[in-house]
Amino acid sequence: MATPRSLGYTFPAEFAPQCATWFSWPRPEGISFPGRYHMIARDLGGIIREVALRQDVHINVMNENWQRIVLALLSTHGVPKRLLRGPSRRVYFHYVKTNECWCRDHGPAFVLKGKQASVVDWKFNAWGGKYPPWDDDDAVPTRIAKRAGLRVFNAPVVMEGGSVEFNGAGTILTTSQCLLNRNRNPGVSRAKIERALLDYYGQEHIMWLSEGIEGDDTDGHIDDLARFLSPITVVIGVEENKRDRNHRETMRALAKLLNARDQDGSPFRVVTIPMPARVEYEGQRCPATFMNFLFVNGAVLVPQFGNDARWRECKRTLERALPHLEVVPVDSRQLIWGLGSVHCLSQQVPDAPGLREKLRRAAEKPVAY
Repeated sequence: MATPRSLGYTFPAEFAPQCATWFSWPRPEGISFPGRYHMIARDLGGIIREVALRQDVHINVMNENWQRIVLALLSTHGVPKRLLRGPSRRVYFHYVKTNECWCRDHGPAFVLKGKQASVVDWKFNAWGGKYPPWDDDDAVPTRIAKRAGLRVFNAPVVMEGGSVEFNGAGTILTTSQCLLNRNRNPGVSRAKIERALLDYYGQEHIMWLSEGIEGDDTDGHIDDLARFLSPITVVIGVEENKRDRNHRETMRALAKLLNARDQDGSPFRVVTIPMPARVEYEGQRCPATFMNFLFVNGAVLVPQFGNDARWRECKRTLERALPHLEVVPVDSRQLIWGLGSVHCLSQQVPDAPGLREKLRRAAEKPVAY
């Protein structure tokens, strides 16, 4: 069976030019924000405002009624009306059912071959079967691709978008805690998982770190720990407090990155930023991290958990490393109760000729399930 790699497709890095960002609006019957659902719209509206000022936004909602509800919430929480309606519109809705809102993990993964875009649909089982049901989330990529008239490649393994990171030159960064976990692909060898990643993302090389941060219910997603800023630069969050459980693992990951090599055998430039102060709700530690940032055109949106010294150090470091981008804080103090932040909620759409127009035309089409 032909794979994206065999046909010349590749998955672009997140810092490459984009045409849009995809979201799935949370629903009150979901389990992601127990007791705080009513507080999420403000933070999510702020994120969507920052994205829509720079590029298109696509949002999965249940139906036309939910579209009206979300439009009202976005307007209330600061998204300019010119971006919601009319000739300057940048926010589009798709009547695609979801179980939860974590679009990074269930959303469409767009691969490119020259001017041609297609979608990879990985299997999804709600982070190792933790949160049933997940049937609608698992169907999202194919439903979107069919509505937009895009080819679909069905990958043979369970994989979530937050578990992989790309340098745009052929290297994938991930963790063994997640992708080799038996709750994802029982009985599947590391070699077969590596082959699937390389073949369906169109890459050449994989770097493995061990574990993620404390409080992460995804079994160690890489987007809470380390991210690429360029083909040769990787940034990692480091916990300096030796009494914090994140100290040992972040220092071990840092040591691995300092000795890692890219697809050509060259070392990386490694940048460190601090981990934020511990965030805890109702006795449960949340996976608060500045690493869960999101690239958009002209900016990087970074989770903020209070304007303290650690946040200011993070901002200065990213501004030095990314002088061509605006570093924009996004308040994540309520969002983190769902055990995720801005990167977990979103999925980038790379810039490709005609793709923006196809996705706009696919919006608001009636669909029968």
